[in-house]
Amino acid sequence: MHILNAINPILLTPGPVEMDPEVLKAMSHVAESHFSQAFCNTFGDVLSMLRRLFQSEDPIAQPFVIAGSGSLGWDFTATNFIEPGESVLCLSTGFFADAFEMCLSTYGAQSKKLTVPFGAAPDLERVEEELRACRYKALIVTHVDTSTGVLTPLEPLSAMLKRVSPETLLVVDGVASVACEEVQFDVWSVDVLVTGSQKAIGCPPGLSIIMVSGRALEVARTRKAPPASWYASLTRWLPIMQKYENKEPSYFATPPTQIIHALHASLTSILSLPLEERFRRHKEKGDQVKSGLAELGLTPVALQPEYQSNGVTAFWLPEGLSSKALLSAVLAKGVTLSAGMHPEHGSKYARFGHMGYSVMSESGLRIDIGIEALRETVIRFYDSQRQTVATEGYTEFTNQPQSITVGA
Repeated sequence: MHILNAINPILLTPGPVEMDPEVLKAMSHVAESHFSQAFCNTFGDVLSMLRRLFQSEDPIAQPFVIAGSGSLGWDFTATNFIEPGESVLCLSTGFFADAFEMCLSTYGAQSKKLTVPFGAAPDLERVEEELRACRYKALIVTHVDTSTGVLTPLEPLSAMLKRVSPETLLVVDGVASVACEEVQFDVWSVDVLVTGSQKAIGCPPGLSIIMVSGRALEVARTRKAPPASWYASLTRWLPIMQKYENKEPSYFATPPTQIIHALHASLTSILSLPLEERFRRHKEKGDQVKSGLAELGLTPVALQPEYQSNGVTAFWLPEGLSSKALLSAVLAKGVTLSAGMHPEHGSKYARFGHMGYSVMSESGLRIDIGIEALRETVIRFYDSQRQTVATEGYTEFTNQPQSITVGA
């Protein structure tokens, strides 16, 4: 077992992720009042740095940092920007895209789910046809679906939306993409971007991070029905965030002060390098993982290279090797990976997270160790299969990924 994982397994899941020691140190900050000037200064800096991370210079747009899971962003979207009965178009690329759609429906939205084959990205022509056929309040897209590793390119989608249905809000789930994929909030005319603290941003779980455009803020302010949530109400949180960004105390609900300090440390590290460099290094490590899989005869769930994410790779397992068996074997080698999440086929694939500190640390050895643990495990399985073939007289064994449709 390598020295890095001699005590605790290396965490190579697609969230939570390994954390920078400086983030862990910041997390141990002494208890303090959320009204203190010192904390207001820290929180104000966090909100300003998020603008830089999202590549937004629009002073009217507003970042929000609220205690909760990244999934709280779904409720925030549903209760503030979509009126009951309004139509939304949801692009279904995996488990989390479908869960976002279910959340919207729970709040009364008339949601339509545009499904794709498992591992595929949405077809722009199909999306355009649907937008022309019906007037939608919002287009909901999961930038990277953690369950499949499928990346939906935002830039061409945004350009098409502006051309075909400019009044439609562009809502992006960036939980698995922010800080490892390019996100240009202003240039791509994103209206709502939701993410969480525990993936490529590299913090402990516990913060829902949301960026809202000026247009979407006006939609929330002028909605006819009151928000269906007390805690997720934009009108209650907006003045709080504005005050904190001005480094003034305010109150609606107590913020998790230690995690805010951790986020400050993480954002400081992220922004110490050009974002382009960060995205390049994530792509390099992602390509390294995919090359390692190819050498083992394993294929990504994401069908085409241009739709494979920088931060997580889902990959099919050889026939006869379950995700439970794989995860147990690599854990014995000091590495934690994740199982698949498809309700019927989750046992047939696994997921390798390559984001945040594991990629950006000076050595980058964590990813290398993960690839080697996976290689040793799969080769051992192949060897055992060959022995079975020799013993029982079988002539071959195959790895045949199946064609599956998500959300059907």
